Amino acid sequence: MASRLKAFYEESVLPALMDRFKYKNRMQAPQIEKIIVNMGLGEAIQNAKVVESAQQELALITGQWPVLRKARKSIASFKLRAGMTIGCKVTLRRDQMYHFLDKLINVALPRVRDFRGVNPKGFDGRGNFSMGIKEQIIFPEVDYDKIDKIRGMNITVVTSARTDEEARELLAYMGLPFRK
Repeated sequence: MASRLKAFYEESVLPALMDRFKYKNRMQAPQIEKIIVNMGLGEAIQNAKVVESAQQELALITGQWPVLRKARKSIASFKLRAGMTIGCKVTLRRDQMYHFLDKLINVALPRVRDFRGVNPKGFDGRGNFSMGIKEQIIFPEVDYDKIDKIRGMNITVVTSARTDEEARELLAYMGLPFRK
């Protein structure tokens, strides 16, 4: 089943981008390549059960089982040894990516308290956009009564755009509400 956001991209966003940036070929227009959702678990150093619950929540939110991330270096001041699990991440592509972005834009972000828009300074200079979310409970799949702790996550949208301006236009046309 194709995502409605992908159909919207094909029908509305692509022609608008081609007109705005004067592309001659539709393959020149930027598109979203993947979305990476990362949850850092610093408290997993003391409590290993945190990893399991975070993995379950991230799987519920994204619809895909997360990969555990391990520390590369030992840091004595953090009581961290190389090889300890310190996070989990999911890389979404194709239809799952569009479903997640649709849910983020239309369901999750409007549920954030005092939401004034996404910070437009999250671009990296190469057309990729990163944003942080402070609470996982803004997603409808997460049951508030069953969570043990409020956790945040980082969401990175990787696009094929060459510049930040192209990527900003792409995401704005897709419906991501940027702060004025």
